[in-house]
Amino acid sequence: MTVRFIDDNRKELGVEPICRTLQVAPSTYYAAKARPPSARSLKDALMVPVLLVIFQANYSVYGAHKLWRAAQRAGYDLGRDQVARLMRLAGIHGVRRGRRVFTTTQDGDAARAPDLVRRHFVADRPNALWVTDLTYVPTWSGVVYVCFIVDAFSRMIVGWRVAAHMRTDMVLDALEMARWQRGTPLEGLITHSDAGSQFTSVRYGERLAEIGAVPSIGSIGDSYDNALAETVNGLYKTELIKGPGQGPWKTVEDVELATLSWVYWYNHERLHGYLSDVPPVEYEAAYTAQQADQTLVGIQ
Repeated sequence: MTVRFIDDNRKELGVEPICRTLQVAPSTYYAAKARPPSARSLKDALMVPVLLVIFQANYSVYGAHKLWRAAQRAGYDLGRDQVARLMRLAGIHGVRRGRRVFTTTQDGDAARAPDLVRRHFVADRPNALWVTDLTYVPTWSGVVYVCFIVDAFSRMIVGWRVAAHMRTDMVLDALEMARWQRGTPLEGLITHSDAGSQFTSVRYGERLAEIGAVPSIGSIGDSYDNALAETVNGLYKTELIKGPGQGPWKTVEDVELATLSWVYWYNHERLHGYLSDVPPVEYEAAYTAQQADQTLVGIQ
């Protein structure tokens, strides 16, 4: 630190006056300047650009733990504390989530499905439990609404929709995307939401019945009763909408295109702590392979 301070101020103040003030011998400064760089500093110089590339490739949102795991997955032998130190050296840091704003509008006359989940957002297989909710994005052309449908087993976003309104149609569009993407029988699937009017509508309930799913609705204004969906909404707002270098958002088309890219990254590349730091697609692939192995063993 002393050598760097002298380097930064030597042109203006001179080496000898600075050394007298700091009570450091000028010969000590010149000796330090003449020493070859240490192995650690050489490795730091090589690894900081590498970490910057990985950091920026992941929306510049990873903290030390996820950046460390991402570097490991990329083949770099680094320690977690080493990554934290290099992040400080590079002047980068992870993002933090902000407060949630409620978007639930209740229809007081609509019949509500029971809460079949009761805050237990765990599934032992894909397509056993989906959660869904709405969030919003302010743009120059007005408020844009976003609906996500998330599989509780792998945290994968299986359906989504961006629209300039939050009518039932947008939820049905997201549901249709999820049904098409999964492409398997969905009998017994529980689809959990809050008590918003879109999720208590007759059309929504009828569409769930058509695909073999049953609705589940948590209590009103309680984010814990739909915590998994709220978590995904929070990540979306923090990592994309309010993320480093993102925005300003001008139109619904801008938000839709950016959301498309973010959902792909979220499903295929983003490391999820709940999944032992692997992406949802990789987690489900491991489950499918395990099931296939068990089937072969049973046949034998």
